[in-house]
Amino acid sequence: MKNLLTVLILFIASLNAVAQDILLEAESFDNPGGWVVDPQFVEQMGSPYLNAHGMGKPVKNASTAVEFKKSGTYHIWVRTMNWVPGEWEAPGRFQLKVGETVLDTVLGTRSGWGWQYAGEAKINKKQATHIELQDLTGFNGRCDAIYFSTKKDTPPSSTKKLAAWRQEITAQPNAPEEVKSYDLVVVGGGLAGCAAAIAGAEQGLKVALIHDRPVLGGNASEEIRVHTLGIYGNFERILKKIDTEHYPNGSADAKLDQEKRDKNVKSYDNIDLFLNWRAYDALSEENSVKYVDARQTFTGERKRFTAPYFVDSTGDGWIGFWAGAEFSYGRESVDTYGEHWEEHGELWSPKEADNAVMGSSVLWGSKDTDSPQSFPEVPWAMPVSKDYSEVNGEWQWEFSRNDLSQIDDAEEIRDHMLRAIYGSFSSAKKDEVNENRKLEWVSYLVGKRESRRLVGDHIFTFNNAKEGTEFPDGVVIETRAVDVHYQTVLEDENNPDFISEALFYRGPQYYIPYRSLYSKNIKNLFMAGRNFSCSHAGLGGPRVMLTTGQMGAAVGYAASLCKKYEVMPREIYTGYLQEYLDLIEEQKYEKIPTSKK
Repeated sequence: MKNLLTVLILFIASLNAVAQDILLEAESFDNPGGWVVDPQFVEQMGSPYLNAHGMGKPVKNASTAVEFKKSGTYHIWVRTMNWVPGEWEAPGRFQLKVGETVLDTVLGTRSGWGWQYAGEAKINKKQATHIELQDLTGFNGRCDAIYFSTKKDTPPSSTKKLAAWRQEITAQPNAPEEVKSYDLVVVGGGLAGCAAAIAGAEQGLKVALIHDRPVLGGNASEEIRVHTLGIYGNFERILKKIDTEHYPNGSADAKLDQEKRDKNVKSYDNIDLFLNWRAYDALSEENSVKYVDARQTFTGERKRFTAPYFVDSTGDGWIGFWAGAEFSYGRESVDTYGEHWEEHGELWSPKEADNAVMGSSVLWGSKDTDSPQSFPEVPWAMPVSKDYSEVNGEWQWEFSRNDLSQIDDAEEIRDHMLRAIYGSFSSAKKDEVNENRKLEWVSYLVGKRESRRLVGDHIFTFNNAKEGTEFPDGVVIETRAVDVHYQTVLEDENNPDFISEALFYRGPQYYIPYRSLYSKNIKNLFMAGRNFSCSHAGLGGPRVMLTTGQMGAAVGYAASLCKKYEVMPREIYTGYLQEYLDLIEEQKYEKIPTSKK
């Protein structure tokens, strides 16, 4: 078996030295087949998992080989879930094949993440045992892990107990054993993170860029396919290395810009790129981040990253959250910053603060073919889609609800959108005009607009945009209208709850100050992206990706001056502002030879 060590197959003896236990992490399978590794919800459910994202057609088997140390009969549990429980067959059904035997139990049929007993199998230690996941539906079956034991003791289910059990059974040390040191650690490889890494690298910083996907770009990537909006501001030279053409959202043309972006970021000698690495912790001491810990999403390998300066471009503000940075979530009351817009009232800014935020989108599309195309019945999707009928989904396909957190409930939000998509397409297929139409692409990644917003020395508000406030440290420039989304079901309960609309306020050119790009209380933490320091309404304009890319470039240059003078981000504003602004002006035209030959 070529990948035995990285598969995280671990053996432990019980107290009586009789039981033999093996934990097999599904994301570490030698061959995932048609299943995809889904790490989006690690903080909520505990681990990356394999997802059978086949858009209604069963995917190819995932497979791996396991070497057992002891022959015998093993009880087998699979950590999985029924993602749409109800009075229908579970949509994500699959079976487990052990050796030449397909176990009878159909998996993915129990509500909520937990261990489902799959059965038992006889194992011969003399040869490696072949394990396969057999998808039965193509509708997002999920497998987190497989547990083999000679004793019939179900593993713990609660997230906290499961994490402790996993650490015990894998004999992992509390801290990563490998430590890597940099001048600047950037977490999150969307446009903001890419721009921060490039700007810092061009000024001579040794940069680590940590990103939990196989490709860069975040919402602009070929995996989510949102085109980049906004203007280049002061950073056209950098942003043109990583932006997109203005193709329709969801277009396969995103792959062309993906190649450009990845190639350009990888061309810098002093950017160490960690793709498929997901940060899972950060420690602060004396109000400074000391390190960020990250885990490889396939193998589980862990590393610790230390640096004098960090950039949180995770979107959800995870580094700031773990480090204890002040943050906000939801809509402020209309009186907090005086952000009222009389024409739209409560839709724009509520009388009382609430947890409403702009929602997440899952883009999708279909295509016409030369022959009839079938699509399965999806009764489990119809309670969401109802009688809505559509063959493509653009930015308006968005879901947010006050009782759901875009962070803690992200998997439920993504799944709600999948039900909306499959149900709406199923309804469209009943029209003979769509007889030859088939699903071409459905993202399984949530494209988020808003969640945590880290608090800086200045909170950028709607009024700053509306009035075009000119700050002495205005480093990001934008002309795009402020647009805040809301769910159309709020206007009419008969509207689908997964379709949004936008409120546009068109005003003058506006500026975002540098003081909104570093943490108020964590001294060495920058932030760039939608988690910058702003109000809910203030986020409406600058949340698009060229604007957030400007933020990234701005903090990358600021970090270089921090290193030069051995100071913290705030001190760039208080002591070195003119030099900082001059640097930004100079870099517009320079072509700095730091790329690989």
